Amino acid sequence: MIVLTLPPPISANAYWGTRIVKPRGKPAMAMVYVTHEARGYKAEVAKICAAHGIVKPLVGRIAMAIRLFPHRPLDWQKRQRVHGAAWDDTVRAVDLDNANKVLLDALKDIAFEDDKWVRRLTSERMEPDEHGARVIVAISQLAVPVVQPSLIAEAA
Repeated sequence: MIVLTLPPPISANAYWGTRIVKPRGKPAMAMVYVTHEARGYKAEVAKICAAHGIVKPLVGRIAMAIRLFPHRPLDWQKRQRVHGAAWDDTVRAVDLDNANKVLLDALKDIAFEDDKWVRRLTSERMEPDEHGARVIVAISQLAVPVVQPSLIAEAA
């Protein structure tokens, strides 16, 4: 299992950009591209993976568990007094689905071969704590079930 502590993912809205391209003699078309900010985030993720000894991506089926820790605001104790156990609902954070896509794209070709191999994905937004904004990602390889033809023949 690979466990990584990464910086919080950037917003998916900042990960991809769109521009209109007008090729000569052809109609205009929209082109989606990975932004400079996204390339910087992926480079930072690659550096952290290299520091953890990840030299080549996992191949085949994988499971990922993502724990997103938002930044804890300076007034968190006041929020806790006012809102009780739900105080962290008032903290601004990236949506989980937004974070998942950015993390999968940033880890692709670095920690695992392709996000098409992700067979199990769990994500959870955690309560902000004293360790700051971050995301903890656990990646494990899944075994491929082996079907024994002799058992299938016996069942028939």
